[in-house]
Amino acid sequence: MTAVRDPDSGRDQVIERLIGDYQVPLLRLCFMQLHDRALAEDAVQETFLKAYRGYDRFRGQSGEKTWLCHIAVNVCRDYRRGSWFRHMDRRVTPDMLPEASAEPDGQDIDLALAIMNLPNKLREAIILYYYHDMGTEEIAEALGIAQSSVSNRLKRGREKLRRALEGRDQDAGRA
Repeated sequence: MTAVRDPDSGRDQVIERLIGDYQVPLLRLCFMQLHDRALAEDAVQETFLKAYRGYDRFRGQSGEKTWLCHIAVNVCRDYRRGSWFRHMDRRVTPDMLPEASAEPDGQDIDLALAIMNLPNKLREAIILYYYHDMGTEEIAEALGIAQSSVSNRLKRGREKLRRALEGRDQDAGRA
């Protein structure tokens, strides 16, 4: 008697490995986009479901990380487009941020909050570049935009962050 082989078993193993490798970074990415931990967890779960379902269409032209970030960013965009999302209280406090590997200091928290207050397009580029160590070409592929647009968004995002953080430093000096 021969054993019946499951054609999806290879895909299952790959998806399990991807979950182990990218679950936490994707959770941070989604949280920075959605400002809600439960919603970010749902977005990550949906990201892996979409990756599982679309694994046969993954051609390997980009890295797995780029492919997963592309899916996650699109899932978050879909969530933000929903009418119920606009009625949620999305005020963020530092204790709501997903756990970091080391205890953050005040500057880290200020930076994270400043990033979360950026417009969505700028926030996406900043997070992928600095937190996911993706190059502009990978970001362009993940977001489905031109590489020059990524560079422009990074430049504008850095400028807004600098102004926001300088404003906080000046306010702290007055206190």
